[in-house]
Amino acid sequence: MDIKEQIHVLSEEMIENLGKLVAVDSQLGTPEEGKPFGEGPAEVLSVGLKIAEELGFYTVNLDNYCGYAEMGEGEEIVGIAGHLDIVPVGGDWSYDPFVLTRKGDYVYGRGTTDDKGPVIEALYAMKLLRDSGVKLNKRVRLIMGCNEETGSKCMEHYNKVAEELSCGFTPDANFPCIHGEKGHMSMMAYSKHTKIISMNGGFVSNAVCDSCTTVIPADIGLKEKLEAALADTKLQEYQVTEENGQIEIYAKGVPAHASTPALGINAAGVTFECLEKAGFEDDFVKFYNTHLGTSCDGAGVGLKCEDAYGNLTFCNGIVKTENGVISCSIDIRVPVTLQEADVRKMCEGKLEDENGRIEIEEIGDPLFFPRESPLVEALYKAYVDVTGDTEHEPMVIGGGTYAKSLKNIIAFGPEKLDIDYHIHSADEFILVSEMEEAVLIYMEAIKNLLAI
Repeated sequence: MDIKEQIHVLSEEMIENLGKLVAVDSQLGTPEEGKPFGEGPAEVLSVGLKIAEELGFYTVNLDNYCGYAEMGEGEEIVGIAGHLDIVPVGGDWSYDPFVLTRKGDYVYGRGTTDDKGPVIEALYAMKLLRDSGVKLNKRVRLIMGCNEETGSKCMEHYNKVAEELSCGFTPDANFPCIHGEKGHMSMMAYSKHTKIISMNGGFVSNAVCDSCTTVIPADIGLKEKLEAALADTKLQEYQVTEENGQIEIYAKGVPAHASTPALGINAAGVTFECLEKAGFEDDFVKFYNTHLGTSCDGAGVGLKCEDAYGNLTFCNGIVKTENGVISCSIDIRVPVTLQEADVRKMCEGKLEDENGRIEIEEIGDPLFFPRESPLVEALYKAYVDVTGDTEHEPMVIGGGTYAKSLKNIIAFGPEKLDIDYHIHSADEFILVSEMEEAVLIYMEAIKNLLAI
């Protein structure tokens, strides 16, 4: 039986184990003693480590921040870092997000592609490599993190209590290979004066605000003007109702990850645009439309720019109202050749006026490995040898992965560039055929890294 047949024989077992991980709601919870990210992440780590133990691996739980499964010997470590935590469910699912549902080649459930499925793929790549008798001159360690989606505090803990990786990858992005990740910048916009009674939308800061409900004072003819403006947009759905001197606007846009916000439709942004078009005079409406807007390029705060590896992206994820103040989260991905000082200088003096203000919360450094580096070459070769695809080259992305938290690793698969797997949105899925292929790619990748 050749290796592809061996992987195919194991595919049902892989899916069964993936179902055990998907069944756990592992989004960030309330911290408690011994469970820094709450009950769900601790439970899913326990499940993941048990699966690894049943496959014959040595396992370690690092205080429920993360854990790992390991094989081989030696001082050097080939690391594979995946995560078991998830973003909130959100959206309108066709299937129960916590029950793995298979429809032909498609397997649905929250975390199937981001990132529980890839953890299973890497685990079975390790198993098959071990069982094949390949000489393991280094240790191979699969790290299972529990806080990638909300800060990567799990990897901060790993760096404090565990050994540094010699080389490796995180299966939490795209094939063929990621040799750079844009810097991450977060901002918050606040209203100073507004007639808007309430505005609330979005569920995570690192995804486009895909639904929004807004309440404003009613005025003669305003409802009709709003309906006309909303009808001329790309919203999936909208509704305008008037009652007791107030108008409520519901807008449903299109979700997208913050690294590619132009693929989505910002429901809050479209609502702000339509309020202005309908003649609703308001200070914060003016501020939002001039400083944030829907262009996704940061032009309103002086940040529109690009380098040889990509352009800056600008995403409004959450809008909420508290004590009469509207706040908007802003997620920005900064080109890899820009440093913090460059970014601050570009937006200096452009973050506040009489209508609103924007505060910079964080500016994170980018990650970049030269295309010709041994790490990039080893992973890219594994991908090409298995798939035969030489059309696609190693690339730079806007998303952030564990590669920024751990030394000597880059992101490597498992997503194909031409498929939308609905990560961070409803009906997230993974393809069984691609799972099988990824196992083989990861086997080759580990062998190449053992040879570095």
